[in-house]
Amino acid sequence: MAQQIDLIDLCPDTLPPGAREFSQVWNQHLVLKKGEQVLVTAPSGKGKSTFISLLYGLRKDFTGQYKIDGTDTRYFSPARWSDARAMEISIVFQDLRLFMDYTAMENLALKGQLEGSVFYENTIRTMAEILGVESLLDKKCNQLSYGERQRMAIIRSLLQQADFLIMDEPFSHLDDDNADKALDLIQKEAAKNGSALIITSLGSDYGWNYDRLVLL
Repeated sequence: MAQQIDLIDLCPDTLPPGAREFSQVWNQHLVLKKGEQVLVTAPSGKGKSTFISLLYGLRKDFTGQYKIDGTDTRYFSPARWSDARAMEISIVFQDLRLFMDYTAMENLALKGQLEGSVFYENTIRTMAEILGVESLLDKKCNQLSYGERQRMAIIRSLLQQADFLIMDEPFSHLDDDNADKALDLIQKEAAKNGSALIITSLGSDYGWNYDRLVLL
């Protein structure tokens, strides 16, 4: 179980110098703790998607340190990163990364199969019903709207009982009602598992009573 993430003087190599100005993340010491809820806001071009990729261990092109529970992730083996993604960090990417030729249910089940987790169909269907997409579970993802895919990606992330839930603009294609339902489900699952919740936004606070605001 991971308790704390530390980003120490972290800065992506590709980030324009002007994007670092006034940032509370880049070239700073940012601490993210299990159980807290953090809204990360940034205008376009400030490195939001890069931030998400770094946290998931997909990028190594940075200076500074990214530590999980005091261990520098630069020294993580592929097996250690696999464990982190299976048990410690769950994510919703902005581009969702669903398999378009698979059904929504197959996408949700595949994550558990790849990570050796057990996902129960009734749990999936309950979450899907809450988000209004239960009738779409047997449809291929290429037949779904982007907002419907977004809700499936949210469900996929919540099936994993991770220490850190990280979501990149997860409500960008949802209307207010569906965004409210999704946020309520996310918060309940995070509270149940004691997870940290880190959500990025271009400026909206989603009506969310977060613990802390961080400016990227």
